[in-house]
Amino acid sequence: MQAPASRDEVTLLPHLARQYWLLTKPRVTQLALFCAVIGMFLSTSELPSLALVVKATIGIWLLAGAAFAVNSMIERHIDARMARTRMRPLARGEITLPQAIVFSGVIGGAGMWVLYALVNPLTMWLTFATFVGYAVVYTVLLKPYTPQNIVIGGMSGAMPPVLGWAAVTNTAPAEAWLLALIIFVWTPPHFWALALYRLEDYRKSGLPMLPITHGPELTRLHILLYTIVLVATTLLPYAIRMAGWIYLGAALALGALFLVYAWRLYRAYSDALARATFNYSIVYLAALFAALLVDHYIA
Repeated sequence: MQAPASRDEVTLLPHLARQYWLLTKPRVTQLALFCAVIGMFLSTSELPSLALVVKATIGIWLLAGAAFAVNSMIERHIDARMARTRMRPLARGEITLPQAIVFSGVIGGAGMWVLYALVNPLTMWLTFATFVGYAVVYTVLLKPYTPQNIVIGGMSGAMPPVLGWAAVTNTAPAEAWLLALIIFVWTPPHFWALALYRLEDYRKSGLPMLPITHGPELTRLHILLYTIVLVATTLLPYAIRMAGWIYLGAALALGALFLVYAWRLYRAYSDALARATFNYSIVYLAALFAALLVDHYIA
């Protein structure tokens, strides 16, 4: 007869489960899933099937979690050198490399099956391509070697709306790629704001982030210029009649505030302002996509 689990073993299980959960970078995944779900609802004039939305969200989340786990495996030594990331499970040794490999393989494989069998093959292949783009192209080939890593690699992070759209319609039309373009242009000012106030962290990491290779002042100029391009890009859904006045008003108001942050950051830098800009950029993207959804069903 098997002995009952000890109190320490019982206590250890929730802790270990939390470490695996953290391996998927849940805060980053939440924003990606939100954009994917928005893509699902924008893809049709009617409400999409709730069952399909749930299945597609689960499949996309599983593959995204697998990609973030692979990223953590590859960057575990870099994460250990940075204050922002040294508490991650692999950096602390809470989870071993073989455990992470098995975990990533299991949830990634499950995600592919869910999308292929319960959603559609197009969504599975697009999500798998996103997995390869983030876990391999960005993490291995771009991030360690070029200060434009965020710009070039931003396409993988911009894919969620396309995945959501494909999940419902089994197509990926121009409107879906326009949503991806918005996220693509949003990514550089979002991450460079983080890199500015985490400058010493990134210097320790050895990664060629733009503030290190070309200096903080040029990075602040890049943030301002990309923010201007971003605001212009967000007007395209209205220009092509994909969205109406509700979205246009929200895009202009949200964009104006983002420009204020970027201009102030360029003119008079402080770590507090860079942090505030980074935090606002997250709110900005979520609010912008929420405005698209409200406009789609109300206007």
